[in-house]
Amino acid sequence: MKPALLLAPLALFAAFPAAAAPSDIDARVARVLKATPLIDGHNDWGETLVDVAGDARWTIDLNRLDPAKFDTDIARLRKGKVGGQFWSVYVSANLPGPEQVSATLDQIGLMQQIFARYPNVFEPATTAADVRRIHAAGRIASLIGVEGGGQIDGKFAVLRAYRRLGASYLTLTHSRTIAWADSATDNPQHDGLTKFGEAVVRELNRLGMLVDLSHVSEATMRDALRVTKAPVIFSHSSARALDDHPRNVSDAVLKLVAANGGVVMVNFAPSYVSEERRLWEAARNGQIASFNAPPFGGLYIGQPDKAKAALAAWEKDHPKPVVTLAQVADHIDHIAKVAGVDHVGLGGDMDGVLDLPQGLDGVDTYPALLAELARRGWSDGDLAKLAGGNVLRAMEGAERTAAAMRTEPMATGTVETIDRPAGKS
Repeated sequence: MKPALLLAPLALFAAFPAAAAPSDIDARVARVLKATPLIDGHNDWGETLVDVAGDARWTIDLNRLDPAKFDTDIARLRKGKVGGQFWSVYVSANLPGPEQVSATLDQIGLMQQIFARYPNVFEPATTAADVRRIHAAGRIASLIGVEGGGQIDGKFAVLRAYRRLGASYLTLTHSRTIAWADSATDNPQHDGLTKFGEAVVRELNRLGMLVDLSHVSEATMRDALRVTKAPVIFSHSSARALDDHPRNVSDAVLKLVAANGGVVMVNFAPSYVSEERRLWEAARNGQIASFNAPPFGGLYIGQPDKAKAALAAWEKDHPKPVVTLAQVADHIDHIAKVAGVDHVGLGGDMDGVLDLPQGLDGVDTYPALLAELARRGWSDGDLAKLAGGNVLRAMEGAERTAAAMRTEPMATGTVETIDRPAGKS
C-alpha cells in the first residue's frame, strides 16, 4: 500500500476530535465553577432542619449531616462547588395568615443565625454584585426566598419587612390558591392574578425583589409576565413538554419568559422530571384512597393494617419508576432549545422532596449534572450561563427596574379595598 493511502485514514480520523476524557470534562466544569458562581434557586434546608432537628436546629453541627435525612450540609455544599443559594423560607399554605407570617419570621431568623454561626462559609447577599464578591472570596452567597404569597398575609407592609430582612424573591403562591392569585395545584378562583395580585408584582419590582412563578397556575404566570417590568424567575420548575405536571412550564410560557429576560431554574423533584413517575404517583394515591378513606370510603375502611398490606402488594406489582440525572439534563436541554440558553438555570428543590433522581441525591452532585451537559456538547460559556450567569443577569435587571422606580410611592391598600372597592359586589 502506498504511504499516501496509509496516511489518508489517519487524516480523516484527525478531522473528528476524540471525545473528551472524563478527567477533561471534570476539569472544564471546575474551571467554569471557579469563574462563575453556581447558584441554585431553591433549597428547603431550613424547613428540613425544623422538621428533623426541632429545637436542636439552633445548635446542631451543620458540617456533616446524615444523608438519609438531609440533602444538604456544609461538606457537601463545598464538594458541589455551590457558590450561591436561594434558601427557601417555606411555611404551610394551610396556616392562617398571621401564623404564616410568624413562622416565616422564625425561618428567616434560623437562616440568619446559620449564616452568623458559619461566617467563613456563608455570607448574606441581596444583589448580583454581592453574589460575585462573596463567591470570589470563597464563601457561599446566601439569599432568601419567601415561598408563598400567603406568607405576606395580604399586607404590603409585611412584604416590605421581608425585603428589609434580606428576602430576594417572593413565590406568588404555594400549593393553595390564595385571595389574589391562583396556584398550579389548587382549583382556580381568579383566572390568574387579581388587581391586588398585580399590585404585588409591581411592588416587588419597586423593591428589587424577584417575582417567582414556581407553584402558580399558567394564567397567573401569564398575568405576572404581562405586568412585571423586571425579569422573573421560576425558582424550581421544569419543562411541561417532557412532564405534563401543572407545576412545570409550557413551551408557550417559555417563549414569554425569553421575551421577558427571565430564567426557569430546573427542578430535580422526580414527579416534575418524569411523566412516568408522575402517573405512577397519581395511581398510587388513587390506590391509597380506594383502600382506606375514612370516614365513609375504602375497601378496607377502618382497617389500616389491611390497607397497608394491600398497598404493599400493589407497589410490588407496580415498582416505582426510576428517575435519573440524564432526565434532568433533558429538561435543561429542552428549555434551552425553546427559550434559549440565556433563560435556564438550576433549582434543585433539595431537602424539599422525599427522594431525588439517581446521580442527583444531594448538593454535592451539581458538577455531575454540568458534566453530563458538557458531554452533550454544551460549551463552557453556556455552562456558565446555566450555572449562575443567567440568574445574575435577571437579578441585575430587577435592580435596574427598582432604580428606575425609586421615586414611585410604596404600594398601599388591601385585598378588600383594591379587589372589592366599596359599592361593588
